[in-house]
Amino acid sequence: MALMNSPVGDEWRAAVYVHLRIRVAEELQAEFRSFLQEAIPFYEAPGGIRVRLLSRDAEPEHFIEQVEYVDERAYLKDDARTRSDSTMVHYLERWRSFLAEPPIVEVYREVPRGTLIAPFKPAS
Repeated sequence: MALMNSPVGDEWRAAVYVHLRIRVAEELQAEFRSFLQEAIPFYEAPGGIRVRLLSRDAEPEHFIEQVEYVDERAYLKDDARTRSDSTMVHYLERWRSFLAEPPIVEVYREVPRGTLIAPFKPAS
């Protein structure tokens, strides 16, 4: 969807992923998408951040806002910005006004291949 495209190129490789599991009532979705068109450039402005909106086919009121950070430093700086930057605080207050219930926030980090445990092989 062009609405959610980011200026970050396809070569983007994130180190930290934040999933914001949200529900937006159907009657607010057009306004919510319009809000995101305004907010996402600000969210991504510091660099090293990309925001995507994922929808659930079976339940059109459910979404995941996926925020990807290029590295841990970008994540930590942005986390601090959510509390200290007055413009960001205002955007987050507006964002919450669209939600039908509190968001579920999940933070993921990629597990490097070298640290994956080898598959279990039972003794013969």
